[in-house]
Amino acid sequence: MRIPKRLQPLAEDGMIDEVISQLMSGKEADVYVVRCGNDVRCAKVFKEASQRSFKQAVEYQEGRKVRNSRRARAMSKKTQYGQKEQENAWLNAEVEALYQLAAAGVRVPKPYGFIDGVLLMELITDAEGYVAPRLDDVTLSAEDAKIWHQQVIEEVVRMLCAGLVHGDLSEFNVLLDAQGPVIIDLPQAVNAAGNNSASMMLERDVNTMRAYFGRFAPELLKTEFAREMWSLYEAGKLQADSQLTGTYAYSDTNADVDELMAVIDAASEEESERLERLRAEHSDD
Repeated sequence: MRIPKRLQPLAEDGMIDEVISQLMSGKEADVYVVRCGNDVRCAKVFKEASQRSFKQAVEYQEGRKVRNSRRARAMSKKTQYGQKEQENAWLNAEVEALYQLAAAGVRVPKPYGFIDGVLLMELITDAEGYVAPRLDDVTLSAEDAKIWHQQVIEEVVRMLCAGLVHGDLSEFNVLLDAQGPVIIDLPQAVNAAGNNSASMMLERDVNTMRAYFGRFAPELLKTEFAREMWSLYEAGKLQADSQLTGTYAYSDTNADVDELMAVIDAASEEESERLERLRAEHSDD
């Protein structure tokens, strides 16, 4: 097929030799099957900010570090330069997450490079060499559902041990290759230790997977893997090879309301002081 405009610079630089077909067109990006020398890979072409529909929610951005202080100030002021830098930071977050998870042994597509808003990565295929299907496109037996659910849980544990939570995990962003589930689409991945919503997002991810696989194996609907793994993570006991049981013992202890309110008041005071410092810093610029 004709080489799309956004892929033309990569073709001119010899990074792509041929665009074989368009694999998908989504809210965030268009994905193409490309030939790079003797290898067939995929190219994820991120759309411009004006064409994208995913909302860069504050809850996803919390905990993401911006190393350059000038960029951080510009992003907070919402200047034109700041908006551009925020967009770049958002795109780079997915790329960095992909490299981080691949290095940690998580089953994600292997990345090969990120150039001008185009991510070159491994093309995930099935046992016959065709493009791997999404979970949503597959009808499972009860036995396969239990096996693959267990594998997804193992990948989520590895992700958490690597310091990340997917944030939007569902049957639409898990592929099935010859060995099982492969996790894709990470623009909203969050820092597990640096994001106050991380535990909520982890529970949502895991319970979404529980609901999907539970359609085929209803016994999975009784499991509590999210609470179990997060409690181990908080205690510093979660390992990449931890064997989870899917059970969680809820505490019967009544909450100490006075202590809870004291914690809330202290956090509110600390946040007010932080905002005041930020205002003072910005007024000096």
